[in-house]
Amino acid sequence: MAERSTISSQRRKALFVLLTPITLLLGAFFLIPLGIMVVYSFLEPGLYGGVVWSFYPYNYGRIFGWPLGGGEEFEPLYIQIILNSLYYAALTVIVTLVVCYPVAFWVSRMGPLAKNIVLFAITLPFFANLLVRIYAWLLLLRPTGAVNTALLSLGIIDQPLNMIFTEFAVIVGLVYVLTPFMFLPIYASVERLDWSLVQASQDLGATPFQTFRRVILPLTAPGIAGGCVIVFIPALGNFIVPSFLGGSKVQMTGNVIERQFLQARNWPFGSTLAMIVMASVLLLVLAYTLWMRRAANNERLAGAGHV
Repeated sequence: MAERSTISSQRRKALFVLLTPITLLLGAFFLIPLGIMVVYSFLEPGLYGGVVWSFYPYNYGRIFGWPLGGGEEFEPLYIQIILNSLYYAALTVIVTLVVCYPVAFWVSRMGPLAKNIVLFAITLPFFANLLVRIYAWLLLLRPTGAVNTALLSLGIIDQPLNMIFTEFAVIVGLVYVLTPFMFLPIYASVERLDWSLVQASQDLGATPFQTFRRVILPLTAPGIAGGCVIVFIPALGNFIVPSFLGGSKVQMTGNVIERQFLQARNWPFGSTLAMIVMASVLLLVLAYTLWMRRAANNERLAGAGHV
């Protein structure tokens, strides 16, 4: 008993030694800046930038309509921009899911060499700078770009399509940037899929749709949920893609936050918007965590029932 206690104490010490560096790193470069943003969101903006160290909750009233004071007025435009950002992020999740889910099954059935080549091709864009990749889409989608040139040459259109600085361009850019983040979790779930259960479902007379709904979809749901969360979070706060491909016609919360910090120099209001985005992300992550815990409990109960 004493020996077991000694081993447990040694493991705790080893775990403490291993976790201390990453804990200090996260505290220095994540928690401390986040705390500064929280404090700034409740401070008064300075006349020429910066902050005035007095309690000022009215930045939130400017967005939500309460509390108001200090000369601040409710501006519904910001609520609309936040809703638009949620819409673009959700649409990006849907498009990447529709594209990646069947492709993950196709890749999983390939031979080892072809599978490795496809996986390398999917991760290859990470080796290039994001700005370069987005600027390439700017060249492709402009009126004289490759897409319009090809369509005109084939006679499909009579005049160039106005694709740049539109919602379509922003969605295309977000989908292009975030597709690997959706594909990899789904592919990992598909690779772990027990195909004997699929075969058993078919032998028992289930239709292909019933097999998909009752066997394949539940088994790959963790990968789908993980991919949706990983895609939604960066899509919600992205500002590079809307800046390049949306211009002034498509505004997302990230663009507004950038302007508040760099142009308007209203750090408290920029921090307030950042806190709202952060709160949305935390709620999503909390819902995902609760869902995963519930799924794990259901799986454990099902296993106990079989025993």
